[in-house]
Amino acid sequence: MTDDRQDRIRQRAHEIWEQAGRPEGAHQEHWEQATAEIDGAAAKPKKTAKKAAAKPVKADAKPKAAKPAAAKSGKAKSK
Repeated sequence: MTDDRQDRIRQRAHEIWEQAGRPEGAHQEHWEQATAEIDGAAAKPKKTAKKAAAKPVKADAKPKAAKPAAAKSGKAKSK
């Protein structure tokens, strides 16, 4: 294990321990969680600025209806 990776895991495990209320006897679980987070973050590709700036879809948004074939061909129907 590289020193930098071990330091990052140690720091993250400490943060997890503090967030959990500093319980005694949970150091192994905190270390494993920190290891998974650090290794998982390194394995995932970083988002590009374009993807991060993408417009979110509203949960209640309805999909747009497809236009009739006549409207697509330039022959609009009259109402």
